[in-house]
Amino acid sequence: MKIVERIKAPTPKFFKILRSIGLALLAISGTIVAAPIVLPVTVVTVAGYMAVAGGVISAVSQMTVVEENLNKPRDGD
Repeated sequence: MKIVERIKAPTPKFFKILRSIGLALLAISGTIVAAPIVLPVTVVTVAGYMAVAGGVISAVSQMTVVEENLNKPRDGD
C-alpha cells in the first residue's frame, strides 16, 4: 500500500479520536507558546513537548487504516 493510499484510506474510530486529541494538544501548546504574556520557562518547555507529542500522535493516527483495506490489491499488482 502506497503512502498516499494509506493516508486516503478510512481510519478506525479509536484512531480518529486519538487524532483529535493530538490536534487539541497542538492547539493548546501553540496558544501557550504564542501567549503575549511572560510565562515561566517550565510552562513553555512543557508546551513544546506537548506540541511534539500532539504532532506524533496525529501523524501516526492518520496513517492507521482499517484492516480490510490493508490487504486490498493495488492497481499495479
